[in-house]
Amino acid sequence: MDETEFKATYRNYNDSPCVFAKALLSRCAGCSRAQKVNIAEREAMACTSEAARRQCLELLPLLRSKALFALKLTHVEGPLPHGKEMKVQCGGLLGLRTAQEPSAEGPVTDVYSLVTAAAADFGGLAALPYSEIVKSVVGYVPRKRGRSA
Repeated sequence: MDETEFKATYRNYNDSPCVFAKALLSRCAGCSRAQKVNIAEREAMACTSEAARRQCLELLPLLRSKALFALKLTHVEGPLPHGKEMKVQCGGLLGLRTAQEPSAEGPVTDVYSLVTAAAADFGGLAALPYSEIVKSVVGYVPRKRGRSA
């Protein structure tokens, strides 16, 4: 299956894609509202809750815009390059969790619960402590790919 065909099939098959799919598929986060979808030999993530998806759709652009300077970008037209998007998604979620629970370690276990609790604790997603969250975006190092034999 070529890339164009895959993307067309993906859009038709997965009408509620997970906003933080890159983070979930890389296993730096998990979510109680996510469901794995297999298309051909590829994995994708779908969101099973429209309310959760709307919440994540509000958060991710905020994370991107607050991290622009830290990512050495002045503006974003279209999607971020994969590495920078991984830093935003994984680093952003880990930073948000640290803002909520400073002693927490390991991957984020439930994006939905984390974002819901943070919105309630800080008075909305726009009021999150982005200066602290962006530190985790900058410091996030993706796991190394395994060497092929």
